[in-house]
Amino acid sequence: MNRAIRIHRTGGPECLQLDEVEVPAPARGEVLLRHLAIGVNFLDCYHRSGLYPLELPSGLGGEAVGIVEALGEGVQGVAVGDRVGYGGGVAPGAYADRRTVPAWRLVPIPPEVESVTAAAVLLKGLTAEYLVRRTFKIGPGHRVLVHAAAGGVGLLLCQWLRHLGATVFGVVSTDAKAALALANGCHHPIVSSREDFVVVVREITKDKGVDVVYDSVGKDTLHGSIKCLKKRGLLVSFGNSSGPPSAITPAELQHAGSLFLTRPTLHDYTSTRQELTNAAEVLMKLVRGGVLQPRLDRTFPLEQAADAHRRLEARQSAGAMVLLP
Repeated sequence: MNRAIRIHRTGGPECLQLDEVEVPAPARGEVLLRHLAIGVNFLDCYHRSGLYPLELPSGLGGEAVGIVEALGEGVQGVAVGDRVGYGGGVAPGAYADRRTVPAWRLVPIPPEVESVTAAAVLLKGLTAEYLVRRTFKIGPGHRVLVHAAAGGVGLLLCQWLRHLGATVFGVVSTDAKAALALANGCHHPIVSSREDFVVVVREITKDKGVDVVYDSVGKDTLHGSIKCLKKRGLLVSFGNSSGPPSAITPAELQHAGSLFLTRPTLHDYTSTRQELTNAAEVLMKLVRGGVLQPRLDRTFPLEQAADAHRRLEARQSAGAMVLLP
């Protein structure tokens, strides 16, 4: 039998249940994976809480690294024994010893990248890739504000943005996280527990504002993020860790300086095999080269997934968390 963390009802971390489930043979176009390491992401908490509804009972998780154990009919480009990973674009179910996944969503993991590292960086790194290269093409001289700058995505963004020559402002919750963000490329850490990020950004930029804000926090920050932008700046809302924000009206964007607002998802930026492989190649090249250095906050045994969710939602983590089957 195969162990899997599933939810039978929505709510807090206590809803996570370790079940024994049968794994079907891979269907056409699918492979069977034995997981080596599983990424934990805020999206998993949204599914668990019911913010993003699932048909119950349901597995959780959309990121993992594993070994191919069997191939479905018609699968090409991957072989039994290959070490591969996926980060998004699959039905929730990564919190498990084994599962079947569509073969086209898999990307090879370079030999020099450890499985835990890959599970810590795939979904978060693919998110950072589309944010800095395609949602807004960052270049030298751009000023950027990153919320949750000491989180899994936030640290990768700080590293990548500095590599591209941008000036990085990063909002964090504690002095310890400010030091971590600073060590990972953030030029101006802002501690939200004692500083108003809008005031700090406006002061440092001499009231010019930033070119783009990457906001994964939502309710607590989104309207303040608007006030940090320069004229015709872009607000990128890609998460709701503090809850869904209140509505933003077109007039609010107009009066704040003809601003742009987008709500992107990783799925829409990796919706074809070509997009996915291109993004993964760019990501892994930077990981292998040391430009991106994913920080592992902690690993948990699969059966302790609820503890990982509690740590993540309490904002105690700094970097990525990984479950080990």
